[in-house]
Amino acid sequence: MKGAVAVLGLWLALSVLAPWLPLAPDAVQLERVLAPPALAPGAWLGCDELGRPLLDRLLAGARVSLEVMMLVVAGQALLGVGAGLVGGYLGGAADRMLRAATDLTLAFPGLLLALLLAGLLGPGIDNVVIALVAVGWVGFARLTRAQVLSLRRSDHVAAAIALGCGHARILGRHLLPLLAAPLLVEAVLAGAGAITAEAGLSFLGLGVQPPQASWGGLIREGARYLLVAPHYLLLPGAALVAVIYAISVLGEHLRRRLDPKENP
Repeated sequence: MKGAVAVLGLWLALSVLAPWLPLAPDAVQLERVLAPPALAPGAWLGCDELGRPLLDRLLAGARVSLEVMMLVVAGQALLGVGAGLVGGYLGGAADRMLRAATDLTLAFPGLLLALLLAGLLGPGIDNVVIALVAVGWVGFARLTRAQVLSLRRSDHVAAAIALGCGHARILGRHLLPLLAAPLLVEAVLAGAGAITAEAGLSFLGLGVQPPQASWGGLIREGARYLLVAPHYLLLPGAALVAVIYAISVLGEHLRRRLDPKENP
C-alpha cells in the first residue's frame, strides 16, 4: 500500500508541477533521434524518433492522464449519481427509464462503445472525455440506485418525511452522505478505468493528437521502434502500468477499510 501511495503521490506532484518545470516536450533535436537513456542533460530517459526528450514527454503525458481522469470521473459521477438518486428514490417510471438506459448501455462492450463514440465525434481530448462519460456513468448510477433502494425505507428517512422534509432535502441531507463511502471507492476505480481507456483510444489515434504527448500515443509510436529503441516503448508502458496498478491497489484498500462487513 505504501508503494502505491508513493507512486500516486509522485504522479500527482509531477503532473501538477509540469507547467512550471523547464520542460520542452516538443523540442525537435534531430541529432538525438532515438537516443538511448544517458546521463546527458535533456536525455535522462532517452529521446523519441524526432529527438524530443522522452522524460519531458512522459511528464506532459502524465498531466494529460490526470486531466482526463478528473474530468471523466467528475462527469460520470454527476450523471450517474444524479440518475441513480432520482430513479432509486422516486421509483416508478423514473426507475424504469433508468434501468432501460443502463441495460441499453451495458448491452455493448464498454471500450467498443467508447471507441464508436470517439470515432463518431472525431479525435481529440474533449471528445474522449465525452465518450468515456457516456459509457462509464452506468456504474455510478447502478451503485447509487441500489444504495438508495436499501436506505429509503430506513427509520431516519421515514422520520424526515414525517417532519415534512422535501425530496431535495431528504436526498441531499439524509441519503447522499450515506453513499459517500461506496461512491468514493467507485470513483477511485473509475479513475483507473478512465486512464486505461484514454491510453487505449490515444493508442488507436482517437485520443490526444500529435504533437501533444500522451502515454497511449507514446506507446503507439514506440512500438514501431521496439527492436532499435526499446526504451521508447517500455518506459511509457511501465509508467502507465504503475499508475493504474497503484490506483487499483488504493481502491481495493479503501473498499476493505470502508466496508462495514469487513470492519464491523
